[in-house]
Amino acid sequence: VKRPFFYKIHPTLKISLSIYKPNTNNLVQQNQIYLNCRLKLIQMKHLSFSLLFLFITLSLQAQKTSLFNGENLEGWNIHGTELWYVEKGLLVCESGPDEKYGYLSTEKFYDNFVLTLEFKQEANGNSGVFFRSTLEGTKISGWQVEVAPPGHHSGGIYESYGRGWLIQPDPKKDKSLKMGEWNRMKIKVVGDKVTTWLNGTKMIELEDEKIGKGKGAIALQIHDGGGIKVNWRNLQVKPL
Repeated sequence: VKRPFFYKIHPTLKISLSIYKPNTNNLVQQNQIYLNCRLKLIQMKHLSFSLLFLFITLSLQAQKTSLFNGENLEGWNIHGTELWYVEKGLLVCESGPDEKYGYLSTEKFYDNFVLTLEFKQEANGNSGVFFRSTLEGTKISGWQVEVAPPGHHSGGIYESYGRGWLIQPDPKKDKSLKMGEWNRMKIKVVGDKVTTWLNGTKMIELEDEKIGKGKGAIALQIHDGGGIKVNWRNLQVKPL
């Protein structure tokens, strides 16, 4: 006798099977069908989770843009006579014979974003990361997140050719800087608010009306005075 019966495999899923069910109630056959159905459901679940994970991963990657390709300075502009070059997959800035200020700016402008990067200071190591900046020669307008030797306010915000220091980190946080080692910096700029982190430590948070009106590029700086060398890698920006 053909008789439909149901197996409840999942709280929201029932599979109806119309099979030949003899009166003798073939339990072996029923159990085999049940196990096969459960196996198919488990496989479908695993496939769904895999596809979801892949989708999330691709979405996150799509939101971030690498500013440095590890091969050349494509996408950047050099300002001044100081040295900017690629060596062993690293972006390097080094004092040139003129020992003056130098900058490397992105061709694109970025308003609201999260920027992450790593730097390693050699020798003096006095540098910085500018945001919403514009340049005429080596005269820059914008705001700098300080990258400097110990005791010189790394992570603070400085306005060049303007108001000077807007905020400096608590001196106790200076120990977050690892001179001569790789450091990870994160900079978040949204509207008039800027937040910086150094090696996971929140350095400053600032709200400033003038910053909120700014427009411009991201730029790396090398300080004047000579004897400076800084390596950079993993520069990634996520527009907001």
